[in-house]
Amino acid sequence: MYLTPEGDIAEVFDKVSQIADIGLVVRAAHNRALSEPDSYLWEEVISQPVQFIMEIKLPKTKKRPERQAKLAIRYAPLKLRSPQRLKNQEYFEIYAVYAVEIDQPEGIEPVEWMLLTTEEVLNSTQARVILRWYTYRWRIEEYHKILKSGCAVESYRLQGSSMEVLLGFLTNIAAKLLKITYLNRTEPKTPARSLLSKTQLEVLKASSVQSIPSVLTVAWAISALARLGGYLEHRKNSPIGITVLWRGWSELQQLCQGWELRNTWQQKTEN
Repeated sequence: MYLTPEGDIAEVFDKVSQIADIGLVVRAAHNRALSEPDSYLWEEVISQPVQFIMEIKLPKTKKRPERQAKLAIRYAPLKLRSPQRLKNQEYFEIYAVYAVEIDQPEGIEPVEWMLLTTEEVLNSTQARVILRWYTYRWRIEEYHKILKSGCAVESYRLQGSSMEVLLGFLTNIAAKLLKITYLNRTEPKTPARSLLSKTQLEVLKASSVQSIPSVLTVAWAISALARLGGYLEHRKNSPIGITVLWRGWSELQQLCQGWELRNTWQQKTEN
């Protein structure tokens, strides 16, 4: 389980410690007191020697461009002092993994992560696993953005089982769009057939007003979906938004239904 800094509260550690087979990774928001007198989280972990250096690709945000970051990694087992309001436990045994950027570009604020986890971290391999899990948050955030902005999940006013059914439908679409957009960024030349069905590709080709390439790639499929969703070609310098892709995907599903009905009808008439 991964939590943002808002999840750095003692009750979370207390609850997780009582449940078997559940791990926690949370980005620290507080310089918590440790079990030893006058000992605190940040000072204790930063005093540890650097165990290894690793590079990681930071995605583009509103505050920074996409770039490779070099991180110095420290880690240590700790005992967080439990607050007085929690009577059943004196301290929480956790592990800290601290990553801070070094050699960053001039004028750029270094990346700094203090991660607390209930997973064992006694060597560099285990520390790398925790850091890799933490970077998955970018995809999780993008998934929620697709679900909220693209699929407009918050616009529906359903209750009970009806909402559960709708969420099952929308989350599946959001996961599909997440995979398509991720591959478009990382491996745009991936064959589109690895993500889309034969019928979907046939419909996209039939609806395209541009010449069809000999090899249908993920990059081509994204562009074709965007056009179905109303993306304007003369604004090609503007990034394709998730709302446009969602509209394109919805239109594609309706067209596929019509395509398959036509094929079924043709087969019946021929027989």
